[in-house]
Amino acid sequence: MEIRFAQPQDLGPWMELVEQVKNTFPGLETREALEEHRRAVLPLMEEGSAICAVEEGRVAGALLFDKAAGLLCFLAVSPSHRRRHIGEKMVELMLSQMDPGRDVAVSTYREGDPRGTAARAFYRHLGFGEGRLTEEFGCPVQEFILRR
Repeated sequence: MEIRFAQPQDLGPWMELVEQVKNTFPGLETREALEEHRRAVLPLMEEGSAICAVEEGRVAGALLFDKAAGLLCFLAVSPSHRRRHIGEKMVELMLSQMDPGRDVAVSTYREGDPRGTAARAFYRHLGFGEGRLTEEFGCPVQEFILRR
């Protein structure tokens, strides 16, 4: 498994992964939303704000981040590749690009929503703590913050 910055040529395999996990992310439910994700990912790949985990030419993990805002914007791992520390390795690479004194935030489903159980446990394991309650794409979410 290779963890590296995603390149424009990774866009097709990236979108294959997104298609697999789209039902676990608010805002990816429609064909239009998936197309918007595709359009948004390409510039992030070109500016070095996209990380992927690649195995045998397939994208098994994907991460988008915004260094200036201190945000982890998107993190997904293929169901067949989970529990192999891929997400953790991608977050480590992302953190190496972030300002060391700046907090990093991510949003996930709120407590009690079964779609967020694994993500909430994952972020807690990495040292993120619960933050404010908010909403994204019409879905109730909670911010998690890594204090640095």
